[in-house]
Amino acid sequence: MVPRLVVFDLDGTLIDSQIDLSNSINAMLVHLGKPELPHAVIAGYIGNGANLLVRRALGDPEGDIHDEAYVEDALRYFLDYYRVHMLDYTYVYAGVMEALEEIREGFPGIAMAVLTNKPARPSRDICAHFGLDRLFFQVYGGNSFSTKKPDPAGLKALMEEASALHAGAGAIGPAETVMIGDSDVDVLTARNCGACAIGCTYGLAPHSLAAARPDALAGAPAEWPETLRAMAGAVMAG
Repeated sequence: MVPRLVVFDLDGTLIDSQIDLSNSINAMLVHLGKPELPHAVIAGYIGNGANLLVRRALGDPEGDIHDEAYVEDALRYFLDYYRVHMLDYTYVYAGVMEALEEIREGFPGIAMAVLTNKPARPSRDICAHFGLDRLFFQVYGGNSFSTKKPDPAGLKALMEEASALHAGAGAIGPAETVMIGDSDVDVLTARNCGACAIGCTYGLAPHSLAAARPDALAGAPAEWPETLRAMAGAVMAG
């Protein structure tokens, strides 16, 4: 298997956005007259999209709050605040840009994209701000489809789009697709459509990777290219 499509998670994989997300959640809680939460607690709530992040912060992960207007107000305030402050402390992890360039050069014709559960607009704005967007043919967010990761709809859509971009080389299937992310959500997304997964042990939720059992682990972005080469070599040798 020579990878033809590599899809990256955003938060905890390409960027460290924990402080800005945590500050935005706490601003929302203060707006609602609730006590702030420790950043470490909020970090554990990140990864399944803005709606669930807000619900978890409100103590309502199962949707027991029946006042949906209240939840919508909380979500709206969080998103509005985050759009203004999403770049206060967020940064690209060291080695990300170099690793992406190395992948692009080392695997001719490879397609790269982002699939995150963060809403699409801030995701694209953040990628554009840091110059990441030039390396990706697409950036999809949690509101780009009717479902979020770990549902594989977004990953399947990216396979189809990448295939269309390289029509002469044939369709790109799950066996030629790799998902890279820092949580079990990313690994399960790959598993749910038969793709491979690389788990990042430095991100926001690496503790969740053990149970999900990714195909390989990367302790830093600089390890992505070699990990992809090793995965390709192992399959070809087999």
